[in-house]
Amino acid sequence: MTMHVHILGIGGTFMGGVANIAKAAGFRVTGSDLNVYPPMSTQLEALGIEFVQGYGAEQLDLKPDIVVVGNALSRGAPVVEAMLDRGLSYTSGPQWLAEHVLRHKHVIAVAGTHGKTTTTAMLTWILEDAGLAPGFLIGGVPSNFDATARFGSGPFFVIEADEYDTAFFDKRAKFVHYRPRTAILNNLEFDHADIYPDVAAIRRQFNQLLRTVPAAGRLIVNGMDAELAATLKMGCWTPRETFALAHTGVSDWSARIEEGSAASRFAVLLGGEPVAQLSWPLLGEHNVMNALAAIAAGRHVGVQPARAAQALARFRGVKRRMEIRGVIGEVTVYDDFAHHPTAIATTLSGLRARVGAARIIAVLEARSNTMKLGVHREQLAPALELADHTWFLNSPDLGWDLPGAVSGLGDRALFAPSVDELVKGLAAESRPGDHILVMSNGGFGGLHDKLLAALRARQ
Repeated sequence: MTMHVHILGIGGTFMGGVANIAKAAGFRVTGSDLNVYPPMSTQLEALGIEFVQGYGAEQLDLKPDIVVVGNALSRGAPVVEAMLDRGLSYTSGPQWLAEHVLRHKHVIAVAGTHGKTTTTAMLTWILEDAGLAPGFLIGGVPSNFDATARFGSGPFFVIEADEYDTAFFDKRAKFVHYRPRTAILNNLEFDHADIYPDVAAIRRQFNQLLRTVPAAGRLIVNGMDAELAATLKMGCWTPRETFALAHTGVSDWSARIEEGSAASRFAVLLGGEPVAQLSWPLLGEHNVMNALAAIAAGRHVGVQPARAAQALARFRGVKRRMEIRGVIGEVTVYDDFAHHPTAIATTLSGLRARVGAARIIAVLEARSNTMKLGVHREQLAPALELADHTWFLNSPDLGWDLPGAVSGLGDRALFAPSVDELVKGLAAESRPGDHILVMSNGGFGGLHDKLLAALRARQ
């Protein structure tokens, strides 16, 4: 009889991906979430996966064989309390995936504070283009594919390896479940202040990941990152290759970026010798680093660097990573997921390299748990230095003094108490040739569409 898997939190990118993979692996899949909206609702409907809205106990009357609990669920939710009371079998998404799918595959995991989604999408596309038909689970929507996850028919599985905790009953990082043979470590910074007290706590989780990679495997490590170097010193049992921007003789992989190309054209070097040339539509040095990591990991599983670079020339990026949402009256509106100061600075640097002296107006919503706690508030103003103006959504329930924290920006910082006021201010201020960069890790109250509508109305 087919095993029935019921997934709590099925609307999230990760758990929706688990649902997709479980269905393809032949399981009966149902699920629930507080609210399921596109693109995940569309993906689930297309797969014929039934889901209900809400976390009521009555959904357990479906009598699933196992309940897979997403990390958005906590004690007190009626469905969780009923599940525990009835003594039902339950597990986490990462654990279920590890036991039913990943243990049969060569897992390639992509970890790091920044660049995970993009690097995972790049690597998956390299393998796909080489005819390896990989399985994958990506925490965003890769433009080269029509889904965020796939079971795959080949021996390889590429997974975005998140350091966020696993479930209410398992406070380890998700990635300790995956047992990769090839692992990319992009970078390591303090983030997720809602679950980790300091960067040392995150370092320990990364070291846990290193403890699971076999000696016959491979680590691909950012050679420019001091926190990763400290993590490796805690213990490393696997051969490693390093990557960096400049060839210093210290890193195995490096890039020679063509001057004036906004980092969109570069040579890939291995041991100081050119092995590939890449010209692509992506921008910024951070994407060059992501590409080096993906090319190095591809080589470990048999795809030669020149072949990988050919694939990346046709890589179309990931939704919400410098995605152009519209151009109205010569004003370009971008959507970007950046919400950590390092990501904000990196994104602005890439855009500045592309647009030169044109005006950049940044728009920021302090929405992530870490941002709401005000952990990075001192780094916000320096991170926004390359923007000509920055508009902030100054929500009254933020709990810390946002205008005070970014006072270093002077009159280049502007504030609005609501999304509608923000749209009004942006539409009034913008002029032809402007680039409006909207940054948030959420939907920002539909700001992008409202702004494009306001710019159309102004015309």
